[in-house]
Amino acid sequence: MIQLIERASHHTDRIAIKSTGESYTYQNLLSASESIATHLLQGRTDLEEARIAFLVDPSFDYVRLQWGIWRAGGVAVPLCTKHPLPSIQYVLQDTQAETVIYSKAYEQLLSPLFENDSHQFIPLEGFSTESGDLPDVPMSRRAMILYTSGTTGNPKGVVSTHQNIEYQITSLTTSWEWQQDDHILNVLPMHHVHGIVNVTLCALWSGACCEFLPKFDAGAVLGIFSKGEVNVFMAVPTIYFKLIAHWKSLPEEEQENITNALKQFRLMVSGSAALPISVLEQWRTISGQTLLERYGMTEMGMAISNPYRGERKPGYIGQALANVTIRIADESNQTVEAGTSGEIQVQGPNVFQEYWQKPEATTKTFTEDGWFKTGDIAVFEEGSYRILGRNSVDIIKSGGYKISALEIEEVLRSHPEIKECGVVGLPDDEWGEIIGACLITDNKEFDLDRLKEWLKDRLPRYQLPRKYIFEADLPRNVMGKVTKKELKKMF
Repeated sequence: MIQLIERASHHTDRIAIKSTGESYTYQNLLSASESIATHLLQGRTDLEEARIAFLVDPSFDYVRLQWGIWRAGGVAVPLCTKHPLPSIQYVLQDTQAETVIYSKAYEQLLSPLFENDSHQFIPLEGFSTESGDLPDVPMSRRAMILYTSGTTGNPKGVVSTHQNIEYQITSLTTSWEWQQDDHILNVLPMHHVHGIVNVTLCALWSGACCEFLPKFDAGAVLGIFSKGEVNVFMAVPTIYFKLIAHWKSLPEEEQENITNALKQFRLMVSGSAALPISVLEQWRTISGQTLLERYGMTEMGMAISNPYRGERKPGYIGQALANVTIRIADESNQTVEAGTSGEIQVQGPNVFQEYWQKPEATTKTFTEDGWFKTGDIAVFEEGSYRILGRNSVDIIKSGGYKISALEIEEVLRSHPEIKECGVVGLPDDEWGEIIGACLITDNKEFDLDRLKEWLKDRLPRYQLPRKYIFEADLPRNVMGKVTKKELKKMF
């Protein structure tokens, strides 16, 4: 039995979700997801881990689809609403998705794939409201596949079981003291563990209310805050940067009203990228809230967090969450002494099961004694962990996204006028990092504006380079490998 859904039956009359101006109770969610599950089964007793992909905006529809897929015994594959068609097509092919569910807003985007016999495409509006017998789904079953950029090749599908997800939820609801009277505003993408687990599922596990704002707008967010209903908020540093800028642009009376509302919040969290201390301090001045910084990954949910009660130290990510075991290890995967830097390695029931159909990559990311190797370098000092950096310069963290520089380079190299290129992350107060691209071309009149338009059809918006330089060649070591640290200096 999926405990998340069983728990919802104890809160049937409470508001579970606010979305597109409507309020939905836990009973509405249970009934709607049962209908989805029944329709997907089409007379079968169990989907038996069939992959069901879906492309809808963050909303009540998203959650009823996710829960319906789970209740039918399927594996949920949420698609990114900002991805171009080739990226979506890759996920559908890689997961061998049996069915693709989409809302009308994405019909035109997906229409070139409708003739593909490999997938059944169902418009969200085409679902019936019937109910029927549903399978008893074991917690050991695969539940979800989320795609994450790696240091090599295409994105990998991170497979989590229902048990993995439950432990990811409970480590947070325990450590951050979630209550059924909490009300959280969700402005985060729903193909990412931050928006799915930390916000939506933690709220629904607790009998709380999750309100969706499908498209981020700083004015709209501050307007919702000023109503005094929301008391929990989680975002990436970029969002706090934009909220600060908007607040500063308002008349003094409006600023005061918003500040008074913010002071009533129970918890505000920042994650998915390093939080600049300047942003933390400005937000504390505006809101009276010290942002709680935490650390996690798609492969394990959250693992480390500053304390809910106690001192939150700027520049530190805190201590291990409930039921999560952390060690700092050297290159031989041996635990190092406190105060010595090394790789963060994690053990616990929150850690994912596998990379979808990539047994070698799965084996490579675990030590022989079962520790998940995060690739992040940190040090444990003064009772807290502090991140020092990534052991791969090919991962860029921008606006909460983890982006592979190698993926962007592959796309750039396919341009007929680009001979070679190098992509790096450049420090930025607002985004954490922005993407810089160094281009090698023989065309002395290369049209950068045309390149930018060309890239829009091939990369998600958050993967588009912001800065470009042109060079005769890339810096390389004696083995001919591009030295990214030297390339960064050239910017």
